[in-house]
Amino acid sequence: MTDRAAARRLAVIQRAIADCERCPELRAYCADVARKKRRAYQDFEYWGRPVSGFGDPAARILIAGLAPAAHGANRTGRMFTGDRSGDFLYAALHRAGLANQPDSTTRDDGLELHGVFIGAALRCAPPANRPTPPQLEACASYLVDEITILRPSVILCLGGIAWNAVIGVLRERGHEIPKPRPRFGHGAECPIGTTSLLGSYHVSQQNTFTGRLTEAMLDSVIERAKVIAEP
Repeated sequence: MTDRAAARRLAVIQRAIADCERCPELRAYCADVARKKRRAYQDFEYWGRPVSGFGDPAARILIAGLAPAAHGANRTGRMFTGDRSGDFLYAALHRAGLANQPDSTTRDDGLELHGVFIGAALRCAPPANRPTPPQLEACASYLVDEITILRPSVILCLGGIAWNAVIGVLRERGHEIPKPRPRFGHGAECPIGTTSLLGSYHVSQQNTFTGRLTEAMLDSVIERAKVIAEP
């Protein structure tokens, strides 16, 4: 598939995600957050809808996050944009030469990714950042579609929920999952079919502020992803 054809197909998926109503309770929650807003963002027009993937249609590395943050991507309309988690992730991608700038504040700020596409296990911001199994199952087909179009060499999973979601998606695509089932951990690595699964602690403030995930730790996993993704 050409890059242009992949971009067209991804655009179709992006529109479908933005209009998705599979989980009415999540749509209602996202809209409610957008109405009430956070005091610091009272003048900001919230997105308040499901958030699609973002990045290079020729990407060989797919990064799978958990879900949009209520006042991050649910506000800005782009994955990991407008919050501290995104600041940490995009700075690392910039250091690795995979992003043209080290920060991301709005979806029209000029950020470009090179060789990387960012998706998520869930496309709506969930209450307390805790998606339910039925919600994850309802959203899984979008990740299936992105993986089918991109055919990434590497999927970097940010956190255990994303790790398990991606394993489920790869099984659905017909890949045999190793036994025992691969366990999540920072730096965990497992080949499944033609794709290598990598694990990293999530870039949440809970992890980055406490030192559970450091810049060096994330840089190391991203560099590993780059090595595997080399043609």
